[in-house]
Amino acid sequence: MKLPLLLAALACLSLRMEAAEPFWLDLYNGEPVPQEIVVEDLKTADVIYLGEVHTIERHHQMQADLLKELAEGGQRPMALGLEQLEARDQPAVDRFNRGELDFNQLADAIGWDKKWKNYEQYRSLCETAQKNSIALKGLNAPAEIIRQVSRGGGLAKLDTDLRSQLPPEIVTDDPQYEKLMNLMLSVHASMDPEKLRPVFEAQVARDETMASNIAAAAEGGKLVVVVCGRGHINYGLGTPARVRRHLPNHKERILLATESGELKMTPEEKAMARKISITHEDLRALGRPLADYTQIVPRKTNEP
Repeated sequence: MKLPLLLAALACLSLRMEAAEPFWLDLYNGEPVPQEIVVEDLKTADVIYLGEVHTIERHHQMQADLLKELAEGGQRPMALGLEQLEARDQPAVDRFNRGELDFNQLADAIGWDKKWKNYEQYRSLCETAQKNSIALKGLNAPAEIIRQVSRGGGLAKLDTDLRSQLPPEIVTDDPQYEKLMNLMLSVHASMDPEKLRPVFEAQVARDETMASNIAAAAEGGKLVVVVCGRGHINYGLGTPARVRRHLPNHKERILLATESGELKMTPEEKAMARKISITHEDLRALGRPLADYTQIVPRKTNEP
């Protein structure tokens, strides 16, 4: 980064830290960067992953802001892929893309409220896509099939008809990703070692399905923006690793945002969770940065 830009970024960082406003950190350079520099870099990519904790409003605002800036100028065709939409709902999604349905009508047509409880938080993204002729794409596998993999003993025990609805190739031999996922899954109090492998295979089945649909969305040179849970993209594992198998020469960017004490859990969720410790040694063993950029806001002082 050039010195004037670095000084400007540091000044911006100081002011935003005082005001508790979000700022961007380049995890490769280890420096704060203004959003316009982030967007300038993103426009050179082929696939951009915007990770989230599903219920944190700031994460959704970050995604909407970036999508609007990426759409400015309209020099390149774009697609917006959502984990929160199942690929089988694409016929209704295409009606939305053509302007035949508004957001509320799309949600009604696919029963989105029954599939994704906070679907309303994706309104801004979807309406920005529709307004800017960005093709909205459903990425996810059918939820009932993923549940069957997770609870029914893994992919090998999946009914033939259900298995045919997933990608032909599902690569579950991924020691780094499996180790990371097992560490993260241990937050669930009900999770025991015997359940870890099927749950991991269910995660990979989602990743492979989304990767296949992302690759298809990228046809014709489209810039594909992907919105998904951060667990699918941390450290470039999960979905990005599988997209690389489909598109070996594409350029990707991964963006995340900190929780910073903003995650609110219901009493039921707290009862089902347990405290876990993932050490620096666990994460250093991955040998890669968490993402390209992360959006940071100072943790609220009144949070534990």
